Amino acid sequence: MRLRHKPWALDYMKEQSSIYIADPSTLKGNWSSEFKNTNPIFIEVGSGKGAFITGMAKQYPDVNFIAIELFESVAVTIVQKMVEEPLENVRVLTVDAKDLRDFFKEGEVARVYLNFSDPWPKSRHAKRRLTYKTFLATYEEILPKNGQIHFKTDNRKLFESSLMTMSAYGMTFDWMSLDLHANEPENNVRTEYEERFSALGQPIYRMEATYTN
Repeated sequence: MRLRHKPWALDYMKEQSSIYIADPSTLKGNWSSEFKNTNPIFIEVGSGKGAFITGMAKQYPDVNFIAIELFESVAVTIVQKMVEEPLENVRVLTVDAKDLRDFFKEGEVARVYLNFSDPWPKSRHAKRRLTYKTFLATYEEILPKNGQIHFKTDNRKLFESSLMTMSAYGMTFDWMSLDLHANEPENNVRTEYEERFSALGQPIYRMEATYTN
């Protein structure tokens, strides 16, 4: 799907400094000062328009959520939603996932969510997948010992390749579903893509993976 460019997005987000963090490197190791509490921090890498992150924030008010979205023209939709319906436990960043160690110290993030990431189906693009080993190493560094990744996708090949990559990395799988909506947990928060693909009859794959090293 073609991304619609919004040249005004960055300026708009910078005006919402209680939501959008323009320079997150200044908060590395001190995110508790931003949220004004010591609640655990969950991040979603690739937050899209924010249905998941805002839904989770409402469901779990005692958790701090950070939306990570590369594209300003997409992230601005999350900020707009939060202007209309403020959530004290959500912040938005527009940064590249490969640079997460620049913004969070070791063990500062309690959980990582990856939802409907770009599958990058061609073999030569495997290194760009958010479940590739270099990204797994980045997440591991900012998570605590035995930290978790929660992963959802509609793409079976991406799911299978992620299982292999995570297994080769030494991770274990605590929970898995090959058709999440066939017996959907009550606390499942759907993303925009999840709603769309489910309506088309596409099974949703989900897993919870834990670092064991």
